Amino acid sequence: MTANPLELINTELSADPPVRPSRIEAEAAVRTLISWAGDDPRREGLRDTPRRVVEAYGEFFAGYDADPVDVLRRTFEETDGYDEMVLLRDIRFESHCEHHLAPIIGRAHIAYLPHHRVVGISKLARIVDIYAQRLQIQEKMTAQIANTINEILEPQGVAVVIEAAHQCMTTRGVHKPGVVMTTSRMLGAFREDQATRREFLAMIGRQTGGEGILA
Repeated sequence: MTANPLELINTELSADPPVRPSRIEAEAAVRTLISWAGDDPRREGLRDTPRRVVEAYGEFFAGYDADPVDVLRRTFEETDGYDEMVLLRDIRFESHCEHHLAPIIGRAHIAYLPHHRVVGISKLARIVDIYAQRLQIQEKMTAQIANTINEILEPQGVAVVIEAAHQCMTTRGVHKPGVVMTTSRMLGAFREDQATRREFLAMIGRQTGGEGILA
């Protein structure tokens, strides 16, 4: 008897998350990959590589152990009625493509229009880091940053633009160095008010003409 597709989906969603492997298991996996690549993990130059790779992965993917909501919870209400744009631009980040584990190197621009509360600007950069330090695709990361800020701060609007180079495209596959991918997420006033959106784009040095994703 063929299983109902909806039942399969519900079973998958309700399943317990996978158990995190131990450090010993992670290092063994690195040794397996080295062997698969054609080298000998026992030779002198590679003996400590599994340990180094696991430590590096701990840095690369530290975002899984951080909660972006907690970062934004401490806000300030003493703004003397300030309700103009707050913009933090050129936030450099390093992430990894979830399809090939290849680096994504880029920068993010974040703006919001306060309603009652503002947040320390370092928190905006921290939000970028938390989502970047996970396996990602750029479109999802852009939406996650914007949606989280919008949900926690409840501003009049949020805008996020991310520009990044993907090494899964520049160092493999089509081999197109110098290509930059741009994604954006506009919420509230930034989506509804063209003047507000244009002001934001002008402030980050983007073109505002046309009807494309950044128009």
